[in-house]
Amino acid sequence: MILQHKGINIFYTDKGTGVPVVLLHGFLENSTMWDAFIPVLSKKNRIICIDLLGHGQTDCLGYIHSMELMAEIVKAVLNHLNISQTILIGHSMGGYVALAFAENNPKNVIGLCLMNSTANADSSERKKNRDRAIIAVKQNHKTFVRIAVVNLFRPKNRKIFANQIKLIKEQALKIPVQGIVAALEGMKIRKDREQFFKNAAFEKLMIISKKDPVLAFKSLIKQTKNSNIKVVEFPDGHMSHVENETLFLRTIVHFIEKI
Repeated sequence: MILQHKGINIFYTDKGTGVPVVLLHGFLENSTMWDAFIPVLSKKNRIICIDLLGHGQTDCLGYIHSMELMAEIVKAVLNHLNISQTILIGHSMGGYVALAFAENNPKNVIGLCLMNSTANADSSERKKNRDRAIIAVKQNHKTFVRIAVVNLFRPKNRKIFANQIKLIKEQALKIPVQGIVAALEGMKIRKDREQFFKNAAFEKLMIISKKDPVLAFKSLIKQTKNSNIKVVEFPDGHMSHVENETLFLRTIVHFIEKI
């Protein structure tokens, strides 16, 4: 379905009934990443998937897609659907958007799962890497996308999931250069929300992968110290929904059911 917001199209899907759950994809992904899980999840819950700014079928909105700007479109969809309270599950960049949404709309959130994501801001080194990535995208976005997608997987899984990687690349190559750059700019300037996440009253879960090539395992564990954030550890890389599909589904079903 398409919603008009600030003169652009926002694409979303809405399946099932029950407690609403919003699924937010990561960088270079779109809402189709959740397709395999919707039939199971929508049996007991209302599942809303949203294409974030510049990704999938949602248009771009300026040169920088801040996490707050992305969160605004999530709010617009929920308002349109008359949903006042929801569970949020965000993969990677989707987790950053979920945190921005939760901080700005705390009464609307009853649970939040960060899946291969972090509540921390980018380090200075990571910011430099984003700048390098932006230059690479502007020079040859197709090469950037192909390399970036493969690098999300644990090295030993790159052959095992070659078919899935091919499909993810095909989807990612449809993203306009502006959408890729705007997301990189937005992630680079995002706020640190570690304390907010630790102190938030809603149910919290972090899905952390031991061999994540993008996020340091020890740093993610550190974020959960002295908090009531539940942690589930997976054995593989950044793409839990592909690399640990069954385990991932079981984990989020359990998280949703407990709320």
